[in-house]
Amino acid sequence: MIIREVLDQEKDKFDHVVHHPLQTWAWGDFKLKTGVEVARLASFEGQTIKSGYQFTIHQIPHTNFKLGYFAKGDFPDDAQLFALNTIAQKHKLIFIKIEPNVAAPAGTKSEELSSARQYLTDNGAVPGRAMFTPHSFILDISTSETDLFNNLKSKTRYNIKVAEKHGVTIGVDNSDTTFNEYINLWKQTTSRQGFYSHTESYHRHMWQVMRDAGIAHLIKATYQGQPLGIWVLFIFNNTLYYPYGASSRQHREVMANNLLAWEAIRYGKSLGSTSFDMWGSLGPNPDDKDPWYGFHRFKEGYGGTLMEFVGSYDMIFNPQIYQLYQLADNLRWKYLRLRSKLPF
Repeated sequence: MIIREVLDQEKDKFDHVVHHPLQTWAWGDFKLKTGVEVARLASFEGQTIKSGYQFTIHQIPHTNFKLGYFAKGDFPDDAQLFALNTIAQKHKLIFIKIEPNVAAPAGTKSEELSSARQYLTDNGAVPGRAMFTPHSFILDISTSETDLFNNLKSKTRYNIKVAEKHGVTIGVDNSDTTFNEYINLWKQTTSRQGFYSHTESYHRHMWQVMRDAGIAHLIKATYQGQPLGIWVLFIFNNTLYYPYGASSRQHREVMANNLLAWEAIRYGKSLGSTSFDMWGSLGPNPDDKDPWYGFHRFKEGYGGTLMEFVGSYDMIFNPQIYQLYQLADNLRWKYLRLRSKLPF
């Protein structure tokens, strides 16, 4: 087995062996459009790609130092470790943040999670600050629609029927018009909720690249001719994902987003998806004062299993600079938390 950089003409082979949208060639192309450096390696047996590894390389502001991010890769092993070291040496990285796409039901003793964590720590990685949420609801949608509907929380079933009674309509529409409607709703949503969000340019680049790759889709809830909710869905490797969404404050009484989620599930099933990863949630026993609590409860209503991922680990290649980086990063987060509480 050899590990080397992947050639452009090997794109389709690369996508065939990766298992998450953030590891796809298209996601890397999108990140390139945002000014982020991307590196792709793969392990080969002859001409056959066995595993793919996509990294993003990030310049630390106001310095000459760089760090790497390996998001949603497969279970860590020796080939992956070799790829990590190869990228670190080539780009002179301080560290690479690793967040494997390996999960088990939250609150259970999982040999798979324990094994992955042990492998990473045995090879020098340390727990790091999470970039991606460590929990998500994942729903098996391979069963019949009747079984899926009956497995919804009673309040969720009720709200879906309320939306249907009011005449809310749902449709998939990947047109530029609907995407511009999404951007308008997204601006309203972020202004209303005050959460950190990516820029409009980020969303436009993401949509262009991921739509053209056949991964991203738009699904819209409409009431009385007015869009009340629009979600960006990803479908990849027989899995439906809900990474981005936006909604209106108008006509909240018609429960449009409940019907929107249900029709998203039905749409994913129609395209062959067998699971629905809701792209993040709070953990077990969530705090009802947490600003994300409402999203957590909304997603919980669809009957998925709360899953726990391996978590975030930093593979360190320059210990001295890493310590300075950690100090500066901790101070930065303290500042951001303090600033969020100030009255301006």
